[in-house]
Amino acid sequence: MACPSNRTQEGVENVLELSILGFLHEGPLHGYELKERIRGLSGHVRPVSDGSLYPAINRLVGAGLVAEYSEPGAGAAPRRMLSLMDKGRARLRERLRSPKPVEISDTQRFTVVLAFLRHLEDPAAQAAVLKRRLALLEEPTSFFYEDGVPVRMEDAGDPFRQGMLRVARAAGREERAWLREVIGQLEEGG
Repeated sequence: MACPSNRTQEGVENVLELSILGFLHEGPLHGYELKERIRGLSGHVRPVSDGSLYPAINRLVGAGLVAEYSEPGAGAAPRRMLSLMDKGRARLRERLRSPKPVEISDTQRFTVVLAFLRHLEDPAAQAAVLKRRLALLEEPTSFFYEDGVPVRMEDAGDPFRQGMLRVARAAGREERAWLREVIGQLEEGG
């Protein structure tokens, strides 16, 4: 059994792999450009370091998913360019078709799935991913529990917890409405 820190690291690597494959699907990039795009997507919440990005790239190159080659740089040094191979495109589609449960439940990881879901060209498969997220959001939940029951905003004991729950309720309501709308569009064929 993996220790919690190994599972956490595995989850970070999985979402990093998805980000790399997704951005390279859009066109070849050099490492710095790729890092900047990933940083823009994940922001300060889950910053990407060179110590995690470049080993992930090397794993994908070693697996035959990503190709690397040199291209003359703007200065004197050549740039390490990366492009997605057919096997990488297939892996991306597979990952998007069947996101891991944590990629559905964790909002930041789900954001990465959403960023690239358009590359899964089958509307029914796209809708299926969104339905998984919608089903999760329709379950009662809270940041706080009493005797195993979610604490409602109205029952939170202080204005700070009430604020957290109020914001989460509003965001959840909007996300569920958006999900229903897009699922309907995908199921209607457009």
